Amino acid sequence: MGKVAKARTGTRIRYWADRQIFTKGAAFGFDDLIARARQTAFLVPGLGIEIDDRRGEEHARESFRFDGGISEFVDFLAPDAAITDTWRMQGTGAYKETVPVLQENGHMVSTEVERECEVDLALRWGQGYETVFRSFVNIIATPKGGTHQNGFEAGLLKFVRAEVEKNARKLKAGNDKVEKEDALAGLTAVLTVRLPEPQFEGQTKEVLGTPAVRAIVANTVAKQFAERFTSAKRDDKAQSALVLEKVVAEMKSRISARAHKETQRRKNALENSSLPAKLVDCRSKETEGSELFIVEGDSALGTAKLARDSEYQALLPIRGKILNVQKASVSDMLSNTECASIIQVIGAGSGRSFEVDQARYGKVIMMSDADVDGAHIRTLLLTLFFRYMRPMVEAGRIFAAVPPLHRVVIINPGSKPNETVYTYSEAELQGVLKQLDRSKRRYQDPIQRYKGLGEMDADQLAETTMDRRHRTLRRVNIGDAENAARVFELLMGNDVAPRKEFITAGEGLDRERIDV
Repeated sequence: MGKVAKARTGTRIRYWADRQIFTKGAAFGFDDLIARARQTAFLVPGLGIEIDDRRGEEHARESFRFDGGISEFVDFLAPDAAITDTWRMQGTGAYKETVPVLQENGHMVSTEVERECEVDLALRWGQGYETVFRSFVNIIATPKGGTHQNGFEAGLLKFVRAEVEKNARKLKAGNDKVEKEDALAGLTAVLTVRLPEPQFEGQTKEVLGTPAVRAIVANTVAKQFAERFTSAKRDDKAQSALVLEKVVAEMKSRISARAHKETQRRKNALENSSLPAKLVDCRSKETEGSELFIVEGDSALGTAKLARDSEYQALLPIRGKILNVQKASVSDMLSNTECASIIQVIGAGSGRSFEVDQARYGKVIMMSDADVDGAHIRTLLLTLFFRYMRPMVEAGRIFAAVPPLHRVVIINPGSKPNETVYTYSEAELQGVLKQLDRSKRRYQDPIQRYKGLGEMDADQLAETTMDRRHRTLRRVNIGDAENAARVFELLMGNDVAPRKEFITAGEGLDRERIDV
């Protein structure tokens, strides 16, 4: 097509989608391209990748470059606050395998060749219990694992078990044995291996099948962990101790959950004396159709007792604002009276041991006052459910009650009874009042503003908030669990600076929605 200057080098590839394969309306997914470009930039340190989307009127452009490689990848993936630094572990190992080799005479002959496998691993432990693990072979993602992931898990478990046994008296571990899920709890890790001609299971290359890689990765992990745990550096000693304490705490939590699993069954308060005395249970023993209202304060509890349908509606009062579990440890959460009561009443465990099928109620409804403190309590409850009972949220079984803010009594002439209208926002109230003024209808003044649920009588609370025929509930959904986790960490976590910056910038905040 023409001459190119000597200094201008590189390759450009242009292609068009085959319309015999891609149906009409098929288009590039910009978010998918962004995710793949970001992943590749993490896996190849120093590689710069730019994506320029010129399809619309406003062009979208993203660029990625990470000199830290998979260490930065781990920091990006981690869903919780760290208890260790991001540790980097590398090693190599040689192995032999028999493969067909093309000879000079054109024949394929099975020949034993020597290979080398390079292992690169970055990991860190966090305060949570979720495990985030990504594995790759020659930059190819292996979402279903394979021999390299098996080697990592085997090497880690063997080493951690030996360390816990060695320090059993100090850690108060007893004779119980650490399991894989105990060691992996709260771990975020990225594992990459590089080797020639890897063997994959299936055409999709989602599982690495080269047998020798397992032992090489396991040996590398064991050796690197031994160096880290025997290091004389103060930070390494402190972080190693925190890891062992976390693993032992997870082990004890798992054993305790297993011991109590059989006793957490659907029973009423008379049959099960272990349930909190403040629980006002329902008569129905069926999970489907039953509802647990978490009520703010004893004053609202008294009204709610009279307003509820005792056949299928249970009440659990909480005192004020519960513990912020995003900042607290598992032991602090379990020792908190309010958090422990909620977990105990729902009866399905917590954390990794949570089983949504064992939940004693079909719906859990947060019923707090319609003010700033009520919104804060609702946020704290959501944080508890999100961190320790997430399957309930994912199943759409967590709801927020919507109590009214105002009560307008419309005065009718003569003997006709007065009408009552409830409004749920200041804008709705003003709209109702303007409509009444235009139609020249009278209403009682001043307008009643509910500051709390306790200000309603039983009939008003039932009609507006608890009766299935008239109430409004907001279902709590998780559209994107990872993004939701980052938002919870921003709003409720230990790191103050990003939260201050978020509040100062006012991004996404609607001042009209703030009750002041």
